[in-house]
Amino acid sequence: MLDANPAPDYVGVRDRLAEAVREAGLLALTTFRGELKSWIKGKSSPVSEADLAVDALLRERLLAIRNAAWLSEETEDDPVRLHKPETWIVDPIDGTRAYLAGSPDWAISTALVSESRPVVAALYAPVTDELFLSVVGQGATLNNTPIHASAGEHIAGARFSGAKQRLDSLAAVEPRIQRSARVPSLALRLARVASGALDGTFAAPSSHDWDLAAADLLLHEAGGALTTLTGELLVYNQPDPVHGALLAAGRQRHAVLLELIRDRLAEFA
Repeated sequence: MLDANPAPDYVGVRDRLAEAVREAGLLALTTFRGELKSWIKGKSSPVSEADLAVDALLRERLLAIRNAAWLSEETEDDPVRLHKPETWIVDPIDGTRAYLAGSPDWAISTALVSESRPVVAALYAPVTDELFLSVVGQGATLNNTPIHASAGEHIAGARFSGAKQRLDSLAAVEPRIQRSARVPSLALRLARVASGALDGTFAAPSSHDWDLAAADLLLHEAGGALTTLTGELLVYNQPDPVHGALLAAGRQRHAVLLELIRDRLAEFA
């Protein structure tokens, strides 16, 4: 799968990527809770001057680390990425609404994807100084400490965060779940499942590669799983980088949840 880049130094990539996302975080903090221009793109997605500035910085830094293709929420898509063995997938500020509202729950999400799956990931929440890092096959860390998704298969008492509709549907099956405050950044919410701060979450349809790729690797390397509602792994860097409804949890709990919702998929989709 990795033959196009023999013996890649993914650890070296991770270490340089960590420096790049920290630099990007400092840049984003210079305008956080300050005056800046923002507008709406598409139907309802906010974007700001900070998103574009961080995107430009990351593009310069990341392409210097690894001359891969590029897919970012804030850059016009270039179909050439479909023909490259590796692609950087980036969300310069995941949780722009939170950023503009002065909430700390936003993050910089970056991943190197090789042949449709992430192999290196860095996700940084600058306000809380949480740096999540991962390399395929080598586990995941939070501020240099190994992290693990919560073990066990019990749903009763498990901590879930996400959209009310899906948690209501889950509570109809198991009313003893614990509801945690919704984390507006999907990437950060998934990372907190990877670290065990949350036991599980659902993602609504229409999330994109840039929302997911970094957290996907973190979750799987931390002993968790992020899949479709029928258990399939996500495939990245496709012509349309949009995904359907998703489920994330530690592996044992994830398997139980898949079985639990199997006959109620329409309620979670």
